[in-house]
Amino acid sequence: MKKVLILHGWHGSDLPHWQGWLAQELAVENCIVAFPQFSDNLRPDKEAWVREALDALDDLRPDVVVCHSLANILWFHLCSRRNFRVKKLLLCAPPRDLREYPEVATFFPAPLPESLRTEEALMVVSDNDPYMSLRESESLAESLGVALHVLHDAGHINTAAGFGPWPWVKEWVLS
Repeated sequence: MKKVLILHGWHGSDLPHWQGWLAQELAVENCIVAFPQFSDNLRPDKEAWVREALDALDDLRPDVVVCHSLANILWFHLCSRRNFRVKKLLLCAPPRDLREYPEVATFFPAPLPESLRTEEALMVVSDNDPYMSLRESESLAESLGVALHVLHDAGHINTAAGFGPWPWVKEWVLS
């Protein structure tokens, strides 16, 4: 039975967001799914989120991890704190350094991990994400040594951009 950890970003990813949808879909497919709701997702504290995410990793020991937005930066912090491995990692819509936003400033600067602690990683971005340009995304993917999949005109790949049900991500997790 596949174990999947879904990590949300700033403001959360409850339904109708694709991560909320994905959690439900995977449960129907008999996956074990953890979708922890981190404390204070409007003014997140990096250290609190790191502790909560490490607890989720320890409890589930996932095969697959799915990150969206600020959760990508959280993942970078986790990789520098603990030695663990997952089979697959999806980095979706990572943001650039957002220190100009006081609500999330504690997450930055983010260390680029020496290892993403995974056997397979994929970064999915949009060519018009307001939080990271395509050039920045390409540079990050190259620095991390991960494959990059670019969606056209998909914004921040969230509910506002029309990403509720997203069959592609379900297929990727299950493959």
